[in-house]
Amino acid sequence: MGLLSSSSRSCSCKKLLVCTCCCSWVRGVCAMRCSCKSLLGCASCCSWIRAVCGGGGGATTSAREASSSSQETTTSEAKKKKKRKWVRGVCGKAAREAEEPLTMETMKKRKSTATSPELEKNKWGTKKIWRKKKGKSEPSGLASLVKDISLSNSPKHRAAAGEILRIGNHNIPSRVFTFRQLADATNSFSPENLLGEGGFGRVYRGYIPDTMEVIAVKQLDKDGLQGNREFLVEVLMLCLLHHPNLVTLLGYSTDCDQRILVYEYMPLGSLQDHLLDLTPNSQPLSWHTRMKIAVGAARGIEYLHEIANPPVIYRDLKASNILLDGGFNAKLSDFGLAKLGPVGDKSHVTTRVMGTYGYCAPEYAMTGKLTKMSDIYSFGVVLLELITGRRAIDTTKPTREQILVQWAAPLFRDKKKFVKMADPLLDRKFPLKGLYQALAISSMCLQEEASSRPLISDVVTALTTKKC
Repeated sequence: MGLLSSSSRSCSCKKLLVCTCCCSWVRGVCAMRCSCKSLLGCASCCSWIRAVCGGGGGATTSAREASSSSQETTTSEAKKKKKRKWVRGVCGKAAREAEEPLTMETMKKRKSTATSPELEKNKWGTKKIWRKKKGKSEPSGLASLVKDISLSNSPKHRAAAGEILRIGNHNIPSRVFTFRQLADATNSFSPENLLGEGGFGRVYRGYIPDTMEVIAVKQLDKDGLQGNREFLVEVLMLCLLHHPNLVTLLGYSTDCDQRILVYEYMPLGSLQDHLLDLTPNSQPLSWHTRMKIAVGAARGIEYLHEIANPPVIYRDLKASNILLDGGFNAKLSDFGLAKLGPVGDKSHVTTRVMGTYGYCAPEYAMTGKLTKMSDIYSFGVVLLELITGRRAIDTTKPTREQILVQWAAPLFRDKKKFVKMADPLLDRKFPLKGLYQALAISSMCLQEEASSRPLISDVVTALTTKKC
């Protein structure tokens, strides 16, 4: 640091002074005659110090201070040369301010001088670097997932990624697996472990020896129907939503440019396997089991619609997405198309039409306006499949019977024909009142007008009565 005053022509003495703040030595030039007082700046801590000049005729310093100063000058000459150079450069601009009285305005000027733009820039630069390092050392599961997956540069997709991070709050409990771990668990994705295949990719059975877990590994096809956004949505939904009738997501992997989801293993597969894709040696589902599956699926939808906050519209309810555990308890899976429902005064969510033909509500297919009633319609189709044993769309049937809802519409109007709608594989082993009740519920869910359909809680209540 240099002098605060530029008027050094009266005295040429030099003295090493001690900063009372950090105890560093400061070399200064006396501003006035001997024994005067002057403010100097410390080059170490940038504090302003008041010192007494030690040179000239009226010196008041002791011999001990002089000797200490000379020893310090000798032992630290190389360092002090470098410090003197910095002192003159930094404090040169502040030299004129010492001539001003110590008023409030002077103090403000000194404060603004001490925080120069260059110092501010360096200070903020340091903080910026520190933040970056902190971010790297503490990555969150979902944040790293969004970073690893290549999203398109469109503002819409960037906004979607931001919304996912906001809702997830960087606290996603799912495990992150490596590709090698999952390859070992599935015996290199062996065909012997293949459980199913669809437009999204393949599902394999796996086993993790360390935790003794049996898992289901869904390896998404790079060119398949489920894209990056759907993958992120499914991870988010299944991490934040927990219910006995929703499948549990154990983890995911984006290693080696792969998109893999790891679920709890459901030993009995999907409803489609036991209802629509029966092999000649398979036993058909009993009426009691069918209604049990219907109640489980309805309770899953009830949780999404009326308990989750904000509500969630499933949007892809169908037989292949209803998985069964060892006791034929139903669990909803595949949340890639799930959508947060309307909140506040909004009655619907406008979005592109997604889902499976035959299960999709007519008003949603025509307008793109998505509501909870869209899921109610899809449930009506699934319930009708459980009752009749027919597919929602079956091109092997005669033309008038290919679309299940159209085939059932005239039969709903004639109660005498209800028995004809029951699955022949049931061999009439069902309660007649239960059949009537189930068909009535399905008919109400399949109303053309969305406002005429019941709430899912009413459906659960109706299905759990003794009649069914």
